[in-house]
Amino acid sequence: MTDTPRLPEGYDISADPARIDAARVHRWLSTDAYWALGRSRERQDLAIAGSLNFGVYEAVSGEQVAYARVVTDRATFAWLCDVYVDRSVRGKGLGTGLVAAVRDEVRGYGVKRVVLATHDAHGVYAELGFRPLDRPDQWMALLFE
Repeated sequence: MTDTPRLPEGYDISADPARIDAARVHRWLSTDAYWALGRSRERQDLAIAGSLNFGVYEAVSGEQVAYARVVTDRATFAWLCDVYVDRSVRGKGLGTGLVAAVRDEVRGYGVKRVVLATHDAHGVYAELGFRPLDRPDQWMALLFE
């Protein structure tokens, strides 16, 4: 991890919650993201309201093309989740640039650990400094049916 990846020309990133297109984010996640299929709009809106949100936008149109969410206390812990890039713009480096910007923002809070879970993007995250947990046997989860 030497240089911080940047978004390609023609795209901007923002953590301004007013810019998030909540309807679009809900559509993406509830219909096309394996981890959130069927998530209700109400649940998604609650998740957005309780999180630090990042959007990637086309500079000219202002249309949102990617999203990431961080659950954090802004002091000790952060969980990166709901990273999604619209299918029409995948392969341009938007996801990598988005996660790099999120990583850099959270690092600025003094947070020492950012966790995430992924089924299929380990290589992408590894390029940005993420690695498997040293002691996964120390982590537990409480799951509600």
